[in-house]
Amino acid sequence: MEEERVSEYGSGGGHRRTETLGGSLGLTTIGTLIPGTGFLATGRRLVGGIILGIAVILFGIAAWMALTQRRELLHVAVDSNQLRWIGAGLIVILLAWVAVIISTNLAVRPLDLTGWERVVSAGVVGVLCLVVAAPFALGARYAYVQSDLIDTIFGDEQSATTPTVTEDNPWGNDDRVNVMLLGGDGGVGREGIRTDSVVVASIDTKTGDTVLFSLPRNLEDVPFPKGTPLHKAYPDGFTGDGDELEWMLNAIYRNVPAQQPGILGKTSNEGADALKLGVSGALGIDVDYYVLVNLDGFKQLIDAMGGVTVNINEPLPIGGNSTTGQEPEGYLDPGPDQHLDGFHALWYSRGRYGLDDYNRMERQRCMIDAIIDQASPSNLLRRYTAIADATKQILRTDIPKEMLKPFVDLALEIKDAKVRSVVFKYTYDLSPDDPNYFNPGDPDYHWMHKTVAKSLEDSGGKKHHKKKDKVAQDAEDACAYNPVG
Repeated sequence: MEEERVSEYGSGGGHRRTETLGGSLGLTTIGTLIPGTGFLATGRRLVGGIILGIAVILFGIAAWMALTQRRELLHVAVDSNQLRWIGAGLIVILLAWVAVIISTNLAVRPLDLTGWERVVSAGVVGVLCLVVAAPFALGARYAYVQSDLIDTIFGDEQSATTPTVTEDNPWGNDDRVNVMLLGGDGGVGREGIRTDSVVVASIDTKTGDTVLFSLPRNLEDVPFPKGTPLHKAYPDGFTGDGDELEWMLNAIYRNVPAQQPGILGKTSNEGADALKLGVSGALGIDVDYYVLVNLDGFKQLIDAMGGVTVNINEPLPIGGNSTTGQEPEGYLDPGPDQHLDGFHALWYSRGRYGLDDYNRMERQRCMIDAIIDQASPSNLLRRYTAIADATKQILRTDIPKEMLKPFVDLALEIKDAKVRSVVFKYTYDLSPDDPNYFNPGDPDYHWMHKTVAKSLEDSGGKKHHKKKDKVAQDAEDACAYNPVG
């Protein structure tokens, strides 16, 4: 019988088969886990050795990359071209591995299997193929999803205000990179957005130490840097006749393009460029890039992540308008570790009926922290496609693709760096004669510039590293459970 089996396959040379169904399935399983071993067990040393050698090399490269090349892997994760190649490569490996599983089973199983044994054998082989194929198919899918996400968000947006740098020298001669984070009230591509949340992250390019500067939406007379077209158009700052609401910081994004169309030259988002210049003038530092998040679509992202957990210290309104007297539809109840879906997370971040803007600014910073805590690798992997789809709908930026790798490197530094917050808010409890008095309706921009400069100096100083400053402590306390009343 053994001679008949060998001659039927025309093999000769001592090629063997198992004598039972169980033995063939066991050897097929081993050959699935360690490709090539099934062929070696049947005496097919050349084929088995080649397959095993290729598998060992591929496994070795994957292990080496995972253990020692974390930075390079993160670089690949933000390179859309490499991601597409990786997706194609995973599909090729998937097909090759499935072919090895099937051919291994055909090589080792007895020739005299009964009908039901052939069905059982085919079923087990099918399950093994699915088990092997699933992670490769998922990896290929994620690679293409990530590639599309990178190309969609970090496309070819033209900017009149981004610095001229290269991937090899991403920060030029600057010690810090300043990124403006915006929360808008409309779709990322629509006109007429009001940017009710404006935060600038100033990041030390060597240490990753970061200072967050929060600006009130009702900041008035915002100055534009000297020598810019907007300074010539608004020599006294962003101010004019009519409704004062149309001359505040949160109206620059919408109104400057309407009032001065084309004044900044070639740009895909004149509102963002105008606001970058306004914020630069207000803080006394150059804003390099912006990131805009559509707050109305923000709830899609939170739902895609499976919700977010925050502390709520006082009843927070859902809807309502203090100006018109419209009552809120309801309230978010106070309590620690409140798990919110997208709708309620949005109102946690935006609700302000009966509350001031600074209370809302604190909650927005807490929401950012909560999202970061929620974004564990396992959670992101399980929900990645939905998260990517939501992100494409709510995010817009002028950070070019060639800057993504340098920002990845910087993000690795920020993870272990010091982060502090500076909030410019109306100091009701201080006299106008106090040197720390601040009123967004009549701001002292010279004082703001000095405050920013001192904060940046302290962020890298020994004093900052030894003891957490009061501003940073206040920001942290705002996110803890500390009920009002």
